[in-house]
Amino acid sequence: MKNADIAAIFYAMADILEIQKVQWKPIAYRKAARAIETLSQPIEEIYSKGGLKALMEIPGVGEALAQKIEQYILTGKIDSYERLKKEMPQGLGDLVAVPGLGPKKAYRLFEELDIRSLADLEKAAHDHRIAHLEGFGEKSEENILRSLELVKTGQRRTPLGIALPIADEIVNRLRKVKGVIRIEAAGSLRRRMETVGDLDILVSVKSSGDSGPVMDVFTSMPEVIQVLAKGPTKSMIVIKEGNTQIQADVRVVEDDSFGAALQYFTGNKEHNIEMRRIAINKGWKLSEYGIFDRNDRRIAGKTEEEVYAKLGLPWITPELRENRGEITIAMKGKLPALVELKDIRGDMHVHSDWSDGVNTIEEMVAAAKARGYEYVVLSDHSGSERIANGMDGKRLLKQMEEVAKIRKKLKGITLLHGSEVSIKADGELDFSDDMLKRLDVVSVSIHSRFRSTREEMTERVLRALDNEYVKVFNHPTGRLINERPPYEIDMDKIIERCADRKIALEINSFPSRLDINDQYAKKAIEAGVKLTISTDSHSVDHLRFVEYGVSVARRGWCEKKDVINTMTLKELINYWKLDI
Repeated sequence: MKNADIAAIFYAMADILEIQKVQWKPIAYRKAARAIETLSQPIEEIYSKGGLKALMEIPGVGEALAQKIEQYILTGKIDSYERLKKEMPQGLGDLVAVPGLGPKKAYRLFEELDIRSLADLEKAAHDHRIAHLEGFGEKSEENILRSLELVKTGQRRTPLGIALPIADEIVNRLRKVKGVIRIEAAGSLRRRMETVGDLDILVSVKSSGDSGPVMDVFTSMPEVIQVLAKGPTKSMIVIKEGNTQIQADVRVVEDDSFGAALQYFTGNKEHNIEMRRIAINKGWKLSEYGIFDRNDRRIAGKTEEEVYAKLGLPWITPELRENRGEITIAMKGKLPALVELKDIRGDMHVHSDWSDGVNTIEEMVAAAKARGYEYVVLSDHSGSERIANGMDGKRLLKQMEEVAKIRKKLKGITLLHGSEVSIKADGELDFSDDMLKRLDVVSVSIHSRFRSTREEMTERVLRALDNEYVKVFNHPTGRLINERPPYEIDMDKIIERCADRKIALEINSFPSRLDINDQYAKKAIEAGVKLTISTDSHSVDHLRFVEYGVSVARRGWCEKKDVINTMTLKELINYWKLDI
């Protein structure tokens, strides 16, 4: 798919235009880029079916941007981008890419401190040359060094939301190759870790002669930029999608060993060590080829279920295979019945074009209904979020009138009116209590002053959570994967306050967030705190991100009962005593 490539170009164009102090175009390019990178189908397929007109139906894409997309699809480049790149001073692009720095600050460092590379930036931060600049300070130097570490690690690990679609595409292509019996992605991707080092794909074939065609297809895919190795049983490639490069490996195994190989290449190292210890205690040997008895006879291996059962265990879902006590719990027959995608009955956090979304309220509701949801919570931004077109009290009242009109027309789904209310620096909320009490679901978020001290941020959030109308705390640590580290906050105190106040913590399913993470999710439910699994959707295409949030919840040992939006509408109304 060319989606990632075009989105990356539009993001880059926005950065350059922002440096050039162009007023409105950067916002337009970023809005279009967000819509394009999250499309559920290839943009070239959209174009082939409907041409420019179909491209202009993508949220945020007007005629001018549609023409640029068309040019890229037809020629592989965008002329205006090539011109902008020539206008960009050499080295500035690397600085702009540093998480949390942004075009304006990057340009100041470039101009005022003559910083021309990431190495220059790191040295300037270590030498404390940045702190004295207006608008930076010592905390900025610390954050720059942390962000540079993110850049380094980000080059090795890919966010789940990017890696999973790439893996799915590879698996779907190879599944069609003649002779393939079974195929599945393994490794950290199958455990649904938030970032993935590389892609491990296992294939079984009918005969040894069938592995050749599999490897031929694998190594000749259009996204391949490098073939690291090619052989009859293992091949390794590097794929490029937009700004992402990721290694992918394919292993061909005997079908009788497929289950053992899948188990071996899925569990983390510690989980597999425990599994082998159980086998050894029984006098057996466990490897990627199967379980073998003292006579070296394979006694299990065709399926994972067979491998676990032979060792006296129920099958353990991949998300739990981290050696966090799952084997001991499994032996006792007390594995949790993890929440599933089908359990989700509504989305608690979506945006419309009233703030920074690209679809109307009606379109967001219709898309939620198409997913089979019973309810959806409209959560547009409050006034402090000017960059997100946040609403003041007057606009919120108008939106209330609009929501009331829409509700009268709806059948089969209920629209709940909420707001994503920003927490101010002093812990106060954007709206007065008189306004908040008129909303169905008040959720609160941190959108500013991310560099506050741990004590300041914790007290700020605790004060906000004491408001009687708050029901959910959104993306509680504020991190953006590979882009922005979490802000400093005492999550133990936050969890304790949420338990006292019956406030839910959000698992934000947006691929760049996945916030809270699985470990905090586990802590929260152990403390009796309910969670919401929400998408933070800014377009109808984003609703599908819920699968990533469910993965986080499953890694956090969450059951259906732990998640608020697995409740029926009636249960939800009773739980929060909603007046609708």
